Amino acid sequence: MKKFKDLKFKLNRYGGFGATHVFDNGAEISIQASKDHYCTPKRNLSSPDEFSSFEIAVWDAQGNFITKDFFPEHDDDIKGWVSREEITKIIEKLA
Repeated sequence: MKKFKDLKFKLNRYGGFGATHVFDNGAEISIQASKDHYCTPKRNLSSPDEFSSFEIAVWDAQGNFITKDFFPEHDDDIKGWVSREEITKIIEKLA
């Protein structure tokens, strides 16, 4: 997997959509969007294509949050309102 468009989204338990991917190095990324996530729009929609930003979390191979490594100005393990382009850059760094 090299880009956002390669992610496989499924319905999540919040009525929106989510995708996760584990990389060969053991790192993992989770991308979520629904009325309960920090995304745009903050609603449940009929397709992940309808969202312009997403909530993400990133872990290393040991299960430690590393989201802040990609957003040093951010002080939480989960980052909201992340664009497709930003997610692609993170995927490229993790791959």
